[in-house]
Amino acid sequence: MPGITREEVAHLARLARLELTDEELDHFAGQLDDIIGAVARVSDVASADVPPTSHPLPLTNVMRPDEIRQGLTPEQALSGAPAQQQQRFRVPRILGEE
Repeated sequence: MPGITREEVAHLARLARLELTDEELDHFAGQLDDIIGAVARVSDVASADVPPTSHPLPLTNVMRPDEIRQGLTPEQALSGAPAQQQQRFRVPRILGEE
């Protein structure tokens, strides 16, 4: 497998508008090469008899079922409001809007 070259890292850095030093180019080239190698090893392990999954364990829904129940009345909802008007919360006007 061919390694990632400094020129390829420099090209990616230009696309991302990153300014990298020569030492950083060498360092990141090695790191990216290691990452690509690790991904290739994972691809080698996957076989046709193993279905692709997003999670190693099956997921179950842990939410409770929806139940209809009585909500708050407008008076109860507004009971702690500092200001109200026509059964609504009254808030300060912003940006001089009418």
